[in-house]
Amino acid sequence: MKKYRCILVDDEPLARELIAGFIAECPELELVAELPNAIDARAFLQQHLVDLMFLDINMPRLSGIRLVKSMEQTPAVIFITAYAEYAVEGFELEAIDYLLKPVSQERFLKAISRFLDQFPRQISQADYILVKSDKKIYRIELDELLYAEALGDYIRIITKEKTLTVYERLSTFAERLPSDRFCRIHKSHLISLSVIDYIEGNRIRIGDIFLPVSHTYRNEFNERLKKRGSIQSNL
Repeated sequence: MKKYRCILVDDEPLARELIAGFIAECPELELVAELPNAIDARAFLQQHLVDLMFLDINMPRLSGIRLVKSMEQTPAVIFITAYAEYAVEGFELEAIDYLLKPVSQERFLKAISRFLDQFPRQISQADYILVKSDKKIYRIELDELLYAEALGDYIRIITKEKTLTVYERLSTFAERLPSDRFCRIHKSHLISLSVIDYIEGNRIRIGDIFLPVSHTYRNEFNERLKKRGSIQSNL
């Protein structure tokens, strides 16, 4: 099951530790970053796609509410604070929920239920993904995706219509794709199985290019072909 990517923003280490523990026990969630202030959170959100943000309100330099107001787009937000007087303003920003410290696990799970009700996810049926490139969020249809190439901390995504450079590891990107349709063939390459023109030796032809199949990924690639009802590649 693909998980919702979430971040936790709070200047209190003990508060972060408590909420991080709650998140770890939710199979639907993946905590991708713990951040001590809203300024770091803003920088992170400009470079990464996030589904849900647990956000403290009363933080130095930039409050959680000011962070949300300062951004054109934010993920879903669950505010966490020790001050009840901020609740009305928090809900005016269309927050999913507003949790008062100290947060109980029961109250936390209720907030997660509200989030899941508003943002149901059916990854197995999804036919597209979203990626962020050059401060824009692009929708990529899975049928259009040809392959992706690792470039250190970035990847180059090649589709039938465009090429995008995205700040994301290839391994992380692979986890977002259905395993029956996409496969790593090399430490630097991931491909769509449906766009293979032919296999020659240890190379795959996709359109006008050849991509290598490394020894590390050879067996996995062959197994994926078998599951799709394809012939054995004999690599």
